[in-house]
Amino acid sequence: MSSIRPMTPMDLLKFNPCNLDHLTETYNIGFYLEYFSKWPELCKVIESKNGEIEAYILGKVEASPYPAPYEPYDPAHPLYQKKFSNYLPWHAHITCLTVAPSARRLGHATRLSEALEEVGEKEKAWFVDLFVRVENTAAIELYKKMGYSVYRRIVDYYNDGSDAFDMRKPLSRDADRKTIRPDGENVRVDPSEVW
Repeated sequence: MSSIRPMTPMDLLKFNPCNLDHLTETYNIGFYLEYFSKWPELCKVIESKNGEIEAYILGKVEASPYPAPYEPYDPAHPLYQKKFSNYLPWHAHITCLTVAPSARRLGHATRLSEALEEVGEKEKAWFVDLFVRVENTAAIELYKKMGYSVYRRIVDYYNDGSDAFDMRKPLSRDADRKTIRPDGENVRVDPSEVW
């Protein structure tokens, strides 16, 4: 049986099978180390009984780099609707979630996502969000089954010119579900509008 545990720097030497998928973003070592130092509780792996890394997640909890223009935060407030539509309140973010091809359909992505959502709940985050390539239909369907919906489409987000969906799942702090929207696939934004 596979087990979930905190990710360590030594895991960077063992997770190549997870990064072989062309839809997986691979980062430099410094990027991973920054996550280990800032958000260690949001960096996890699933390890097989023989020590192989079958899946991993990197996450963080953050807000926009500038203070809320209106307190308390209310996404339905006219200021947020028009002038500050891209402001991000305190939220959890899945930076990277990948599963090795040999370990797919075992529930690893769901287990890792739920672990991050639990931390988001403890931190009183409004929602969890992630960016996913629009052509990654398998991942999009999986996230939808887990309660995520498309909030907006970021045009030309990836270096190869692909668009990304910004997908969100509201947490209990957002009891009125104000941080999500219907028809988000048709809300297009430029990468410069996304923090």
